[in-house]
Amino acid sequence: MRTIDASDGIRITDTRSSATLLSKVLWITTVGFVFTAIGAYLSPEILGGISYMFLFVVSLVMMFAIRAATRRSPALGLVMFYAFTMVMGVEVGPLIKMYLHLANGTQIVFEAAMTTAVGMAVMALIAQMVHFDYRRVANYAIAALFGLIIVGVLSAFFHFVSPGVYAWAGLAIFSVLLLVDFMRLRDTPANSSPVFLALSIYLDALNIFLFLLQIFGNGGGRRDSKWS
Repeated sequence: MRTIDASDGIRITDTRSSATLLSKVLWITTVGFVFTAIGAYLSPEILGGISYMFLFVVSLVMMFAIRAATRRSPALGLVMFYAFTMVMGVEVGPLIKMYLHLANGTQIVFEAAMTTAVGMAVMALIAQMVHFDYRRVANYAIAALFGLIIVGVLSAFFHFVSPGVYAWAGLAIFSVLLLVDFMRLRDTPANSSPVFLALSIYLDALNIFLFLLQIFGNGGGRRDSKWS
């Protein structure tokens, strides 16, 4: 089946090829989250400031390395992507374990993970049905993300934004970015490497999971946290 999209002139898209690329990206992303879970399981209960900064720098370098490696060898790019997802698991593992210490912590983590998975499926479906200038929306969302980061840094010192409001704002921004990335995937040629596309969607979904964890954890933590 072929569709014609006239938003940027005449463009013919093979929806079967798009669906094949989408399935590859989702499969790679899903396996990536398995490696993230392994990394989180292996991570220590607490990461020191130096250790966290080291992992943060390593993860940034790996993101650029994945792009370069994918251009040379898709197989190497895939291996590096899975290594990156495990590093991310180690990085976020202490946070997840902190939530697991809350009363109903296992339920909180499970609900955040399931909500993220359902949200990914919904966004993937919406991306196949809607048509608009997602490039402009992406620019607005990225600008909002930078604004959110600045607000987060300032709020760490002046405490003028509640964690709940910050989490909901982050959830909204990354939900938009996830939709944009699925729309970009839809319009990507079928012979493109799925690894770098999976990287973008993985990062969107991981941030959505972390913000949902904060939203659900704040609700559960206030009611019956062991630390309260």
